[in-house]
Amino acid sequence: MIAALAFYAFAAVLVVSAAMVVTARNPVHAVLFLILAFFNAAGLFLLAGAEFLALILVIVYVGAVAVLFLFVVMMLDVDFIQMREGFVRYLPIGAAIGAVLLAELLLVGIAWSASPSAPRLLAVPVPDGVTNTEALGRVLYTDYIYLFQASGLVLLVAMIGAIVLTLRDRPGTKRQDVARQVDRSPAETLAIVSLAPGQGMVVPPKPEAAREPEPAQGGERGGGHG
Repeated sequence: MIAALAFYAFAAVLVVSAAMVVTARNPVHAVLFLILAFFNAAGLFLLAGAEFLALILVIVYVGAVAVLFLFVVMMLDVDFIQMREGFVRYLPIGAAIGAVLLAELLLVGIAWSASPSAPRLLAVPVPDGVTNTEALGRVLYTDYIYLFQASGLVLLVAMIGAIVLTLRDRPGTKRQDVARQVDRSPAETLAIVSLAPGQGMVVPPKPEAAREPEPAQGGERGGGHG
């Protein structure tokens, strides 16, 4: 009874928070509702016995992704008035894309059916001594190892593409050349100077163009009183 009440409570808050993510006018509030949705989804995973997925959802998505979204939204000076200027112009295109997505969801819902082997799989007891994390690792690294590696490769390519697109070569920027620093000889980096006791280093005079202008004389400052 308590598990059922907890499930309906988490599910209700999850649906409401997910709707607020889309409908919230303030982007900071949208990110906060997204974090709330992640927490409630983690609660549902705990009720289902998938504690590993619940911890991953909280640690990775809430602790890193959602907080990063929040920082980026708060730091960017977004002109929302300018963003809404083309809303009416692009409304038909957005409505068409939304209709296509809705039709796809309806087709998936109509064509979906439970597998004939689902009752038999549900009736199989969970092996003793096998945790959720261990079972998930066995499935990922045995049955779906190639798909898992392919998804990691796709994410790596996406990360490299994002770095290449955002990297800008600024002229005049000083960069460290480690190989050049290692190959230096002592004659290039050290200067041995013999100084007598009490004698300091002699600073060479500045060139004429680099000298600062001398301050105005007292007579010039007082010329205005005459």
